[in-house]
Parts: sequence; C-alpha cells; structure tokens
Amino acid sequence: MTQKTILLIATAFGALTVAIGAFGAHALGPMLRETNRVDTFETAVKYQMYHTLALLAVGLLLFRVEQPALQVAAWCFFLGILIFSGSLYTLCITGITWLGAITPIGGTALIVGWGALFYAVLKAL
Repeated sequence: MTQKTILLIATAFGALTVAIGAFGAHALGPMLRETNRVDTFETAVKYQMYHTLALLAVGLLLFRVEQPALQVAAWCFFLGILIFSGSLYTLCITGITWLGAITPIGGTALIVGWGALFYAVLKAL
C-alpha cells in the first residue's frame, strides 16, 4: 500500500466515521435503543475513529521513515477497521448474532497493527 493510498483511506474512513456516527445517532437511534445495541454501535464508531487516526499517523510517519513494519501496521489497521467495526455495524443493523464471533478477528488485527507500529518506531528512531 503506498503512502498516498494509506492517507486517502484514512481520510475517507474519517469522513465515513462521522457520517456513520451521525446516521446511527439520528436515523438508527430508535432501532438501536429498541434492540439494546446503542453501546455496540458506539463501540464500533469509536474504534473506527481511533484506528482511522492511527492509520493517518502511519501515513504521516511514512514521510520520514521507510520501515516495512509500517506497511504491516497500515494493512492491519485497515483490515481491523473493516472486520471489527464492520461486523459490529452489521450485527446492530441485522441482528445476526453469529457476527460477534468475527469481531475478535478484527480486534486481533488492530492489536497486531499497534505492535507493528511499535516495532517500526523502535527500529526507525
């Protein structure tokens, strides 16, 4: 993944996070309250934004550091957001509970992303 691609994905995810959060609060609010999924939806939005910012940081670090572990971090954050937050959004909207079994895969990707970022910074600075 190129630096430009990482930065474009991060900025797109940032805008998408705000849109999804607003959609959840307004259009989905009654349904989320009725199904007791407000906390789950909010967790998905928070984790998406936190890791979008992490992805943005990785892209910005690439201006100064050429470290292969940054690529690993970028991919892990990207896939982690899709799998972790995506499975929770889908669970909230559809009620398909087995999707909860997929969420930890995304969480693991996010953790590996942080580990790769740690390693990249350790080796580069």
